[in-house]
Amino acid sequence: MRRNRGLNRRSFLAKAAETAAGSIAFPYLVCSSALGKDGSVPANGRIVMASIGTGGQGTHNMKAFCGNPNVQVVAVCDVVKEKREKAKGIADSIQASKSCRAYGDFRDVLARDDIDAVCIAPQDHWHALIAVAAAKAGKDMYCEKPLGVAVAESRAIRDAVRKYNVVFQTGTQQRSDRNFRFACELARNGYLGRIHTVRVGAPGPVYKRKYERPPVEESIPPGFDYDMYIGPAPMKPYNGGRVAWPDWFLIWDYCAGFIVNWGVHHLDIANWGCPDVANQPCELEFTGSYRHDGLTDNINDWRGEFRYANGLKMVYTDAAERTDENDGCAFKGDAAQVHVNRYGIWAQPKSLLDVKLKPSDIHLDESTEHHENFVNSVKTRKDPVSDVESGHKASLLGMLAETSVRLKRSLKWDPVKELFPGDDEANNLLKRPMRSPWHL
Repeated sequence: MRRNRGLNRRSFLAKAAETAAGSIAFPYLVCSSALGKDGSVPANGRIVMASIGTGGQGTHNMKAFCGNPNVQVVAVCDVVKEKREKAKGIADSIQASKSCRAYGDFRDVLARDDIDAVCIAPQDHWHALIAVAAAKAGKDMYCEKPLGVAVAESRAIRDAVRKYNVVFQTGTQQRSDRNFRFACELARNGYLGRIHTVRVGAPGPVYKRKYERPPVEESIPPGFDYDMYIGPAPMKPYNGGRVAWPDWFLIWDYCAGFIVNWGVHHLDIANWGCPDVANQPCELEFTGSYRHDGLTDNINDWRGEFRYANGLKMVYTDAAERTDENDGCAFKGDAAQVHVNRYGIWAQPKSLLDVKLKPSDIHLDESTEHHENFVNSVKTRKDPVSDVESGHKASLLGMLAETSVRLKRSLKWDPVKELFPGDDEANNLLKRPMRSPWHL
């Protein structure tokens, strides 16, 4: 854990934010380096960050943080030397600096006492191990979804974040989009009447031929630490499909599949618009099929529903194609309905889209940029728009649905104890074994 150095950078940032807001007004005595007089980054002006995992999404996140004047990215980490060196070059270029360092082991990054926060974006099977270690090290986190590949991993992240009192933003960026926020505000403020059904459709692996790859052993590329990449997953002979996207989405060892990894986005919006249902017991029943071609063995399609104690039904399916009609989240009430996805927002009646919320209505966090929302939260020490609880609950829904498909039967879920009551077969699937020496 980070050593207690009295008024550390985190408390300084929080106090500086309070001062700027006019809530406090008394002087602090700080060293010259904290003010930037020795040429260092001013502690009250920038958050020192590192980026762990520099693939497509990881690099996208890193660029966003590098471009934020309140952030200094000083480290990048990836098990592929070429990727981390490329990421370092991008960070140095954006920041007009040569100070960013490249690492091959995330533990070396977390050991740096000068780093305040980390962006976590490796393959899903690494999320829990890195996030829990980061929480123990006192680092705030922007962590890509989902929160691991099993319910126990998601729960471990949530518990560690709360125990060590760190800021955690889940990469469910739809909460920073006005359309998604407004759809949820209509649902939560009664403009739809009593909501009886929520329909969620998420992309599945529809372009099947694109993912086929012969499952033959290949030579490990130079500069690639394959053992570190595999980490807690079962060790198997190297094949480029175990690393390339979207292949690894369809391999159980590294991902719980599109039903979790992509579905978490729209499932999160369902929870945001109907927040009470996540705390209610439910029955769920799903059907689907799995892939058995080449390396891929993950879920291929799914359909089913959650039935909650208050009578609400949540239907969740794969979207055969990403179209307006079957992709996204739709809230259906006895008076009206609203449907939202990344293409737009629709309502019946259409006049709902012209509604102006009353001051007495619930107004959700008006975040407009997800990375900026995280930076502000690090400064204020307040939960961001996609906090760890929301990330956990959304990740969990996809995992439960996948369990029902895998077992080919209905299940009952207790959200308080977070288990399937009296169902040992299902409860055994709430966690995954980890390859030694890795463990939570």
